[in-house]
Amino acid sequence: MKGRIDLSLVKVMVTALALVFSTDLAAKSIGFKQSLAQHVVSDRDISRFYRARDYHSLWIGPTAQDRARLEALITAFADAQMHGLPKARFNAESVLSKLQAANSQSALGQLEAELTSAFLDYARAVRSGLLIPSEVDEEIVRKVRYSKPLELLEGLEAGDAQAFFKSLPPQSRQYRGLLKEKLRLERQVAAGGWGLPVTAEQLEPEARGAQVVRLRDRMVAMGYLSRTYSIAYDAPLVDAVARFQADHGLAVTGTANRLTLEQVNIAASERLASVLVALERERWFNQPLGARHISVNLTDFKAKIVDFGKVTFETNSVVGAVDDDRRSPEFSDTMEYMVINPSWYVPRSIVVGEYLPMLQEDAASVEYLELRDDLGNLVAREGLDFNSFDEETFPFGMRQPPSPGNALGLVKFMFPNRHNIYLHDTPAKNLFGREVRAFSHGCIRLADPFDFAYALLAVQSDSPKALFQEALGLGEEVQIDLLRRIPVHIIYRTALARPEGGLEFRPDVYGRDAKIWLALQREGVVMGDVTG
Repeated sequence: MKGRIDLSLVKVMVTALALVFSTDLAAKSIGFKQSLAQHVVSDRDISRFYRARDYHSLWIGPTAQDRARLEALITAFADAQMHGLPKARFNAESVLSKLQAANSQSALGQLEAELTSAFLDYARAVRSGLLIPSEVDEEIVRKVRYSKPLELLEGLEAGDAQAFFKSLPPQSRQYRGLLKEKLRLERQVAAGGWGLPVTAEQLEPEARGAQVVRLRDRMVAMGYLSRTYSIAYDAPLVDAVARFQADHGLAVTGTANRLTLEQVNIAASERLASVLVALERERWFNQPLGARHISVNLTDFKAKIVDFGKVTFETNSVVGAVDDDRRSPEFSDTMEYMVINPSWYVPRSIVVGEYLPMLQEDAASVEYLELRDDLGNLVAREGLDFNSFDEETFPFGMRQPPSPGNALGLVKFMFPNRHNIYLHDTPAKNLFGREVRAFSHGCIRLADPFDFAYALLAVQSDSPKALFQEALGLGEEVQIDLLRRIPVHIIYRTALARPEGGLEFRPDVYGRDAKIWLALQREGVVMGDVTG
């Protein structure tokens, strides 16, 4: 890595420091311990750790283990930027300077405390992220798992230092793939990006000219096409554009329409920012997903069942609209059951925000919805003056009984949560053909809900289709419990590393990744050269 510190020099310095520390150790250790105790007293966890070890050093003592830990810490700081962490915050050169400047046992005690604090800061950042998700956007309701400081310190003390530091970042294949692709993108950005943008509104096969050349050059730079000098939109370029479309969640046509060219023209530096955000998101999500789990990527408009790391079922989805009160949140929960022939109990916000105004104009409108009182009793509309109510005083709920035209379709999949979000069928099948599918009130609509149900039931029934269809034929609400509950992860990824190498990108539908990137920059994260 360009500009990386000389690690052989680190070894020399650390060894020299250990010799200095070990000279007349008995006379000097008292000053070290007193200084260390003074500088850790304000942190309960660090103070407890050192008190238990009688204030012996962890980093700058005379033992081989001390030297190994210090070398591992400096090496980790030197590689911090590789993980998309701020170099200024985790600065190996600064640590070396402080080691050189520490000319007394008191100064060494203070430095010991500072190194421990810096280690814990680094460990939290590289394992669980720099940012707190909900502080960036309140709709990122991601529960991040944080390691306890004492567990980190005791783990480092007990094991091999290099192995311990290597274990801190996420160990997922996705994280490793993102790191690899980050390096490739950095080289591309430093080389000037992907060339001139395409200014045409649309390009079709057999077109010719300068704009086709620009499209060809960008396809070559992105790795979708071998270098050629043709000015025609020929068959190889059609294939390259089709592969690009597949990798960017677009309709695969081979024709460069407006949506395709918008994605083609996104700068390499912007793609690099997406990868840096994805690394941070992967750190937030550094936890077991479940051997079998459901993954819904909001930016991808797909829902997947994953078994032991492999996608075994996939269907298109419709997610929440971009409006402030309709965006789908990000969170994880556990699917417990499905309801066949569901009723739709209309959320209060929709009742008073959408249907009450319609009833005020015409009391006979939305006749397919029942009015219900607080006890669930059916209320007749006759004699009601809907104009006498407002959003605060409207006393009724609304229910749509089971039917093929029900807003939830014929099945919903429940993972009870405070957001009132679930997966469900829909009678509005036409929306699944769109490239951008953000239309719902927040729940996730599925294009193939029956097949999704069969896949879920296959692990608990020899005849999952028959079981489902029998319940469906009853025409009334039927609940089927999942004998093995399934984790559900509603995620938001605009950059994804493919298992075979390379990247896929998706649009930042809700603008959340843009917020995260700004927050990362405020924390000191940089990408270097940001040309094209």
